[in-house]
Amino acid sequence: MKKSMLALSILFYTLSTAAQTDYMAETKAWQSKMNAEFADSEESPLDEKDRAHFKKLKFYPISEKFVVTASFRLTPDAKPFKMPTSTDRLPEYVKYGIATFTIGTDTLELSIYQNVELSKQEEYKDYLFAPYKDRTNGNGSYGGGRYMDVEKPEGETIVLNFNKSYNPYCAYSDRYSCPIPPRENFLNTKIKAGVKAWKKH
Repeated sequence: MKKSMLALSILFYTLSTAAQTDYMAETKAWQSKMNAEFADSEESPLDEKDRAHFKKLKFYPISEKFVVTASFRLTPDAKPFKMPTSTDRLPEYVKYGIATFTIGTDTLELSIYQNVELSKQEEYKDYLFAPYKDRTNGNGSYGGGRYMDVEKPEGETIVLNFNKSYNPYCAYSDRYSCPIPPRENFLNTKIKAGVKAWKKH
C-alpha cells in the first residue's frame, strides 16, 4: 500500500508539473506574440507616437491560481443580442454558455459569448469571447475591463487561463470601437493576471 501511494504521489506530482509547464510556456509564448504585434507598425493598436516609445506590455506575474478548470453549461435557448460598445456600433452576440469556477474562496460565474457574424467564418467557428470586469479595474488593470479568447469546449468543462487576459484596443487609442463587458460578467474578486493598464506617453 505504501509503495502504491508513493507511486501515485509521484505520478500526481509529474502530471502537475507537466500541466504547470504547459500553461507557463503557453502564456509566455502568448505574451511574446502580444509584444511583437504591438511593436509591428502594421498590427499595433498603438498610436504612432506611443508605438515610438513602446518596449513591452506590462503583465501581472503568471500564476497557476488564475488557470482554472470551470464547469461549463451550454445555453442553447439564448437569443442573439446587440452588445454595447464604446461607440454606437452594436455587434451581434449570443450567449454560448456559462462557466462556473472557484478562485481562492470565491465561487464565480462567467458568461461566454459567440460573435454571430464571426461564427459564419470557418476560421472563427470555434472562437468564443469572454469579456469581464473585476476588482482590479482602475487599480492595476484597465478601467473598462478585459477580454479573454477561448475555444469551444468538447465536454462539460472549460479551461480559463486568466493569465492571457488582454485589454480592449480602446485602452490604447480612441480609434477603436470595443465591446463593453456585460454587467453579468463582473467578477467580484481581484484577477491579478494578464495585461496591466496602459499608460500613454
